[in-house]
Amino acid sequence: MTVAEELPNRDHMFPSGALYSDEPPFESDLHRLQMTLLIECLELWWQDRNDFYVTGNLKVFYSRTQPTSEQFRNPDFLVVLDTERKPRRSWAVWKEFGKYPNVIIELLSNFTAHIDKGLKKEIYQNTFRVIEYFWFDPCTLEIAGFSLVGGVYKDMKPNDRGWFWSKQLELFLGIDAGKLRYFTSDGQLVPTQAEMLSQQKEQCDRLAGKLRELGVDPDAI
Repeated sequence: MTVAEELPNRDHMFPSGALYSDEPPFESDLHRLQMTLLIECLELWWQDRNDFYVTGNLKVFYSRTQPTSEQFRNPDFLVVLDTERKPRRSWAVWKEFGKYPNVIIELLSNFTAHIDKGLKKEIYQNTFRVIEYFWFDPCTLEIAGFSLVGGVYKDMKPNDRGWFWSKQLELFLGIDAGKLRYFTSDGQLVPTQAEMLSQQKEQCDRLAGKLRELGVDPDAI
């Protein structure tokens, strides 16, 4: 039975849009840029899909009877699968058919690390039942991953490159140039929009060079 089925139907008590996520800004540009990077890359990689929701620094309300109290958490990054891809003001579990995030990533800082590694990890394991939980420190590059097995988080084992395989995302998570990035199963970096355009330009330039070697003017084609 889902959370939505267990709770009485009292949607009139909390009209759609009544719960806003007004989270404070990140403590550094590194944290903000890292969150944006993770969101944008996944949205681009899954641009043809409409069955997921990805966002960051958004409140997840999980108590219908106390939606404006302490019964919420605000993950730095989250992904929900098998749901409608649309903008939201917050994530209220009872309005989303009892669904919790499939993947959560917290970005550690000196002020939040003890909470992310302690209280939040406990809530994500015991209440949210998040299948995969990761944390990453954009300053120290500390990274760890956990998978829910039998109701308890087990440490994920990285591969020889230090990457963690996410079964939920079907992608690796690993560090590249000081940033947490996605990699495909065959080790290819999941690009940003700018990186994709740069790759396409390089391919066009190489093709143009080969045509010139053959005596063909690429501009004439």
